[in-house]
Amino acid sequence: MPHSKIDTTSAKPQTAQVIIVDDEEALRVSLSQWLDLSGYTICVHADAISALEDITPDFAGVILTDVKMPKLDGIAFTKSVLAIDRDIPVILMTGHGDVPMAVEAMKSGAYDFVEKPFEPNDILESLERAIEKRKLVIENRALRTQIAQQGTLDSRLIGNSPSMRALKAEIANIAPTEVPVLVSGETGTGKELVARAIHDLSTRNDRRFVAVNCAAIPESTAESELFGHEKGAFTGATNRRIGWIEHADNGTLFLDELSSMPLALQAKLLRVIEQREIVRLGSNTPVKVNFRLICATNEDLPTAVADKRFREDLLFRINTFELQIAPLRQRKDDLPLLFDIFAERAAENFDRPYEKPPAKLWGGLLAHEWSGNVRELKNLAERYVLLTGNAEERWARLFGNSIGNGAADPADKTGSLADQLRHFEQHIIRDALTRHNGNVKTVMDELDIPRRTLNEKMKKLNIRRDTIEER
Repeated sequence: MPHSKIDTTSAKPQTAQVIIVDDEEALRVSLSQWLDLSGYTICVHADAISALEDITPDFAGVILTDVKMPKLDGIAFTKSVLAIDRDIPVILMTGHGDVPMAVEAMKSGAYDFVEKPFEPNDILESLERAIEKRKLVIENRALRTQIAQQGTLDSRLIGNSPSMRALKAEIANIAPTEVPVLVSGETGTGKELVARAIHDLSTRNDRRFVAVNCAAIPESTAESELFGHEKGAFTGATNRRIGWIEHADNGTLFLDELSSMPLALQAKLLRVIEQREIVRLGSNTPVKVNFRLICATNEDLPTAVADKRFREDLLFRINTFELQIAPLRQRKDDLPLLFDIFAERAAENFDRPYEKPPAKLWGGLLAHEWSGNVRELKNLAERYVLLTGNAEERWARLFGNSIGNGAADPADKTGSLADQLRHFEQHIIRDALTRHNGNVKTVMDELDIPRRTLNEKMKKLNIRRDTIEER
């Protein structure tokens, strides 16, 4: 049967798609008009069979359907929708006698049901929760698709927190230029990944990316490692050796942990940067080099300059543009996604099953200090996959019982009063949402706050429902 679309042209923005399926014309018209005025994009169908033609796995909205309909009833229709995509929210509209049937349908995967006659706000409450859930499903799928694509920023730098989105934007902006870049951040935050991402998005991406860990080079051989040497330059120099800087010619040179480089070598590196030439040990002939320089440090270089451990003139030459990577504890919104991806990769590598931790355990993940940053999280995810026992037993072995059961207070142990209050408030709201399966109305009643206040706090505290699972 052909269907009709309600004209939703108006000055206000449309927020989401809703498919209404009901064989009663009066209800279709009244409900679609009311939802249209509420800001939704509406598509109406008089029967479920025609509605199925509009539903694909990438459908980004919610389905609102009657239970008792000719040709294909709401229960069978729900099963058909979930066969297309098990994550599409289906809300059933039921008469009083259909409630047991609707409850049974929810056990099979339907999202919710509302009993006729219903108040408009009852539908709106359920729709808002369902639409938010669907939105997060679509966003996470898109993000996972991007992560699976090699060579993209998202394949290397996983996360969608504000600080991570800002970092990716800065990388995309600066990568095509030739300016030197200084990447700063704590150990384990992924400084080399950022450097490689810059190289991959630069005009030199078809040339070498040469990574040198300055802290790992013995001081006695550092000059030879960086600048190379000629045969006979010193005892044991039986052949000419090309140094790391020359090896990076026409490509990108990444100097990690630069602050550990001896002062004498810093002076020689400064000359190379300024003159764009090196002289191998045992030679008097300069060799021209052309490279993009990216440096990284996990300490504050101005402090190192003040302590006479780092040359100020070298600092001026390497930090034309500085990228700062936020520590993991400052972007905890990314934790569940990061853990999931690392655990899924570990499960594939180790040929082990991955039992996703239930929502009640995520509090422990958020409570952890993460002094080792992403490197520590990756290690923990791999250990989780390799351990035996159920999810809660594994969690307890990794974090201890106080964190494993989600009871720990995720507030940082240090920081300003405002920061600690923010973390505490975030924990209270997230915990309430988890315990009540994302039911905003129940959370409002428990916390005794109006809906608008709760929505504002969730937005301010970056509480996203992709970390809230229904139980």
